[in-house]
Amino acid sequence: MLPTENRLRRREDFATAVRRGRRAGRPLLVVHLRSGATDPHVTGETAPPPRAGFVVSKAVGGAVVRTAVKRRLRHLVRERLAMLPPGSLVVVRALPGSGDADHEQLARDLDAALQRLLGGGAR
Repeated sequence: MLPTENRLRRREDFATAVRRGRRAGRPLLVVHLRSGATDPHVTGETAPPPRAGFVVSKAVGGAVVRTAVKRRLRHLVRERLAMLPPGSLVVVRALPGSGDADHEQLARDLDAALQRLLGGGAR
């Protein structure tokens, strides 16, 4: 489970990350990253923590499959929070193939997408 301060919950925060952030696509998922965005909802904090949210549509599978994919992605992102810049917004969107993928395949795609976004690779 992600800590409360690292959860992306508001619709406008999801929209900001998707519309104004950079995007990296992989076969199983798409990662949107808005680096260093200040959180207008937090006052007095100099370096807000990175926050992450997840989008898993019905195209991925039934409710059980979607929940399992969300749980795996939350666990993977929690392990990688330290590499994200403070104040960044991350949205991980699962693609239909992610329902059949195992933990290692999701981890590989997430790492590749984050490396591309944080390393400044071409879009």
